Amino acid sequence: MDHFFASPETWVAAAFIIFVALVAKLAWGKIVAGLDQKSAVIKSEIDEARKLRDDAQALLATYQRKQREALQEAEGIIAQARDQAASMRAEAEKALSEALQRRSDLAVEKIARAEAQAVQEVRELAVDVAVAAAEKLISQGLDPARARGLVDQAIGDLGRKLH
Repeated sequence: MDHFFASPETWVAAAFIIFVALVAKLAWGKIVAGLDQKSAVIKSEIDEARKLRDDAQALLATYQRKQREALQEAEGIIAQARDQAASMRAEAEKALSEALQRRSDLAVEKIARAEAQAVQEVRELAVDVAVAAAEKLISQGLDPARARGLVDQAIGDLGRKLH
């Protein structure tokens, strides 16, 4: 065994082992500290990722809610537009019906005026014919006094008979 301790290789191996043990002890602390630091960074990144995921889910839920609200609002606008269109159609139909009724009333009134005018023209023509016939009869067979009396009587009765 003396030879074992006397050999330089033994002392080099022992020094190497001691050196490695010291370096390992010093490095082990730094390695552990580095790993702890890396672990903390990874944990921080994971926490941040979770927070971002939660924020994204909340934002997604918000946008989905807004989309549903927008769809409901759009449906309401469409329903309101349909109601307005139906109302406008009803008003247009009513206005058309009233316009047609006014035109019909105007046509009836115009026809009544034309009838009244035709009746008036027939009466005037009848009066003219009666006057001409009376004039002819009077001139042929009546004495002038009697003729004047009949003409005066016809003129007096004319206003009463026409109305």
